[in-house]
Amino acid sequence: MSFRRAGLCGGGSGAEGELDNAYSLSRPPGHHCLPDQSMGFCFLANIPIAVERAKAQLGLGKVAIIDWDVHHGNGTQHIYLQRDDVMTISLHQDGCFPPGYAGEDDRGVGAGEGYNINIPLLAGAGMTAGAMRWKLSLFRRWRVLSREIIIACGYDANAMDPLARMQLHSDSFRAMTEQVQQAADRLCGGKLVMVHEGGYAESYVPFCGPAVMEALSGIRTEVRDPLLEFIQQQQPRATFAQFQRRHRSAGAAVWPAIVAHAHVDP
Repeated sequence: MSFRRAGLCGGGSGAEGELDNAYSLSRPPGHHCLPDQSMGFCFLANIPIAVERAKAQLGLGKVAIIDWDVHHGNGTQHIYLQRDDVMTISLHQDGCFPPGYAGEDDRGVGAGEGYNINIPLLAGAGMTAGAMRWKLSLFRRWRVLSREIIIACGYDANAMDPLARMQLHSDSFRAMTEQVQQAADRLCGGKLVMVHEGGYAESYVPFCGPAVMEALSGIRTEVRDPLLEFIQQQQPRATFAQFQRRHRSAGAAVWPAIVAHAHVDP
């Protein structure tokens, strides 16, 4: 049953054109699962299984997988490290999981060089819409446009999560969803699939998830986040944000190689 669910985790309906977008509430998560080994609460690689099914049965072409789970998407990276038909981008807390891993120097191997991007962020910084825009700037220059964008939608970068040290709130997830929707509109006719990944704060994921689905559907509900103002007041000071930008800029030094190998406009 888990394998069947993994193969049906939203990619098919989006690829067939039945839906403008889709959200797969799939459990357990999958982005840590290696080709030959389960890992990190992940029994099967849900997104790669769905992608390969859509490629085999529907002729799906180029795909971009954006992973904003707070932990590095090591399983997805490993599966597609040597391929150029799937671009993988992971935005994660530096050194959180796998322990000590950042990944900014891992850019793909062979044909896949330039199609794997890691953007580690410092603990406490959060993943803001600004960081999302910085990451999505690559897509705006990508000549070979994706037919579909898939988001590994983890919620464990929220400020209440026990397995990370980030500062997201529900409006952060809303803003990031709006950013990828805009990218999908520009690049692939609005095709966007979001697949549920991690998130371990039982008290707060129920407010972050609806924010994403509200943005995805364009429908506002009556759900109100009681912790939003509190977490907004806990955001890092401007000096920390400046330090984080310098940290990201240092990692961006690898981008000329990515641009050269991924066939994007300079």
